[in-house]
Amino acid sequence: MKRIVSMIVVLCMMFSLAGCNAITIDGEGEAAESTGNGSIGLSVSTLNNPFFVSLAEGAEAAAEKEGVKLAVADAGDDSAKQQNDIEDLISRNVSVLIVNPVDSDAVAPAVQNAVSQGIKVITVDRVVNGVEVDCQIASDNVAGAKMATEYLIELIGEGAAVAELQGVPGASATIDRGAGFHEAADEALDVVASQSANFDRAEGMTVMENVLQSSSTIKGVFAHNDEMALGALQAVAASAKDIKIVGFDATDDAVAQVKAGKMAATVAQKPELMGETAILTAIKLITGEEVEKSLPVEVELITK
Repeated sequence: MKRIVSMIVVLCMMFSLAGCNAITIDGEGEAAESTGNGSIGLSVSTLNNPFFVSLAEGAEAAAEKEGVKLAVADAGDDSAKQQNDIEDLISRNVSVLIVNPVDSDAVAPAVQNAVSQGIKVITVDRVVNGVEVDCQIASDNVAGAKMATEYLIELIGEGAAVAELQGVPGASATIDRGAGFHEAADEALDVVASQSANFDRAEGMTVMENVLQSSSTIKGVFAHNDEMALGALQAVAASAKDIKIVGFDATDDAVAQVKAGKMAATVAQKPELMGETAILTAIKLITGEEVEKSLPVEVELITK
């Protein structure tokens, strides 16, 4: 009987030790609880814009090269849909969420929910207001817009009448590019119109047509992105007026119009590099590496 009891005690001790070994790996002690399944989610504001198509393509190429799983959700410039997209990515148990917001305020609750569940968050091109994220990757939109506006002043002279075509209201790119424009324009130009065309080419044409009807003295236009600039270019061409147009993003269509002398300039960003950088940064976060809170991507003015 004593032998049986002794064997039972020994077996219990063995199982107890085995249990200890289950939470001890290479002498590291108790294993930390992992978050997510190692995949990455990208919520992009819209894929109906060449700039964000390039951003998504850069991310997809980098994810394929690095062998990580990437899920891309297109919000279609709908902030409500983007919130649902983010909740869906959370439910897929992604480890890192990359967000390019439609609206920097509207997306905040969904992003905060991701943060509260231990998901790492990277914002690209636009910020999320009121939420502390792990990394922000963006161009210097204020500096780029100011640089573009200063070039416009050189072309049309101080005191000339200009129009500003604004992006999606609430988007950080809209806010920052507007700030850069007004920093240069308010003291040197006569800003006769500032209207939103939602970063859209068709809306840019319509808004510009309306501006031309109400303000016949306009000499220049600053558009917060190239899609609106190209729409404005169509409206100006139909009016046969000599109006200098400057855009932002350096999309292929816009650069072609600059080379042809039809657009005055555009500000070059590097959306593919942004997408690639976001993926490489996400992988670092997944593996526990520290990353910079802000990773700026340089901009440059493209002229003929």
